[in-house]
Amino acid sequence: MSTAVQLDWEKTQMDAQRQARKKRMKNLRTGLLFTSPVLLGYSIFIVVPLVITFVLSFTDYSIGAPMHFIGWSNFTDMFSGRDMFFYPAVKATFYYVFVSVPVGIVFAFFVAVLLNQKIKARAFFRGVFYLPVIIPIASAGIIWMWMLQPDFGVVNYMLQTLHLPTSLWLASDNTVIPTLILFSLWNSGSMIVIFLAGLQGIPAHLYEALEVDGGNAWHKLRYITIPMSSPIIFFNTVMGFINAFQTFVQPMVMTSGNSGSGAAAMGGPDNASLLYVLYLFQNAFRFSKMGAASANAVLLFIVTLIFTFLIFRFSKSFVHYEGDGKRS
Repeated sequence: MSTAVQLDWEKTQMDAQRQARKKRMKNLRTGLLFTSPVLLGYSIFIVVPLVITFVLSFTDYSIGAPMHFIGWSNFTDMFSGRDMFFYPAVKATFYYVFVSVPVGIVFAFFVAVLLNQKIKARAFFRGVFYLPVIIPIASAGIIWMWMLQPDFGVVNYMLQTLHLPTSLWLASDNTVIPTLILFSLWNSGSMIVIFLAGLQGIPAHLYEALEVDGGNAWHKLRYITIPMSSPIIFFNTVMGFINAFQTFVQPMVMTSGNSGSGAAAMGGPDNASLLYVLYLFQNAFRFSKMGAASANAVLLFIVTLIFTFLIFRFSKSFVHYEGDGKRS
């Protein structure tokens, strides 16, 4: 009798497991059905172009010409110096990225801290700082280019009126990258909003407890605001580096007219604003060297991946998540 009961129990368990597997498979099919448009679009527009780019990077593909497999030649041309624009582009890009991102993070964070205070017309100031984000970046670049004209631009005119020294701005190889960095700060409204959302999520009782212990504004910033905002700082840092490495529209719109003419002119005065993606674009659509441009894109992908990995790797030492037991 006990054997029969045990067999019935085992049969019941097997039936239950079978039903559970059927339910999981049904849920999987339903999930794949509803996510198939996204998966299909991701495959067509992301995965397939990425694979094609990797393949073309090992060829001499050029529009309207036969394609041949050339191995690592595109990469060796870059690093050996045979491509005269590669190292200037790398230098300009690293200068832009490693100045604009840290400065942008600090600027956006402290603007968000100020906008989080109880001040008059706070909503107005928040709108002012976010307004540049909704302006198309190409249009904003043209406006800035006109404003910063060395001879008749409104900025130099105002500086002259105030008896202050003027600048060549976008027309000088010494000031073109700092000017692009200044433009990036003006257009940092999205980062400010993200910081502001994070600041509003900090519990008020933490500040009240610190006030009871005699803490001042610096103590609040040092021991509460910055540690509690570290996940947002981490996120904005990652996105800032990725976006900065891919900067294209600003130098293309604002400095392409200052690059002169001829084969040796590609971006800005003396190619000083030849950021890497602009260099890639010129290879692809000015010189029709699609194979070389694909190699440029592969290298950019690898460098961005490495920097993102490094930021994630070292984030454990400074990113504080509420409830994780870390001390700041």
